[in-house]
Amino acid sequence: MKIHYLPDEVIVSKIYLIRGQKVMIDRDIAELYGVETKRLKEAVKRKIERFPDDFMFVMTDEEFTIWRSQFATSKSDLMGLRYAPFCFTEQGVTMLSCILNSRRAIETNIRIIRVFVKMREMLVTHKDILLKMEQFEIQIGKNTEDIQLIFEALKQLLHPKQEPRRQIGYKRNNEDLPTI
Repeated sequence: MKIHYLPDEVIVSKIYLIRGQKVMIDRDIAELYGVETKRLKEAVKRKIERFPDDFMFVMTDEEFTIWRSQFATSKSDLMGLRYAPFCFTEQGVTMLSCILNSRRAIETNIRIIRVFVKMREMLVTHKDILLKMEQFEIQIGKNTEDIQLIFEALKQLLHPKQEPRRQIGYKRNNEDLPTI
């Protein structure tokens, strides 16, 4: 039996691109897991060896300032935002399931990982489509000259040049006949 349902859109809205990586911040994960941010950070610090730099990092002051400025935050929203948040990559979110064992945390973790996988699959699908379009564009580029020649030939057939023609018939006394 599930504790609560978490729509994909909710999870996607909490995934940010920082340092070229898709990450979730500690505050959002804590909210989804139903725990305090402070408790989440404590648990991570107790098991910090499980979180190498490619699993989790702390925003720099500059990144934190930029990230905060992107959101219209009220004073109540600033609670928990006094310190630069921990940023968890997909692998870091997976590792969190090893240190937070509540049923809600486990179920939420599974949903988050599934969303990350869907996002990666969509990226691969769109990348394949983009690659096919580029190949099609290259093929069209190669055939452009041929296509232009075909259109020129069609134009000549549709609008032949009208050169003056000599009148057909008999000539008398080596006289040239008038042109039409």
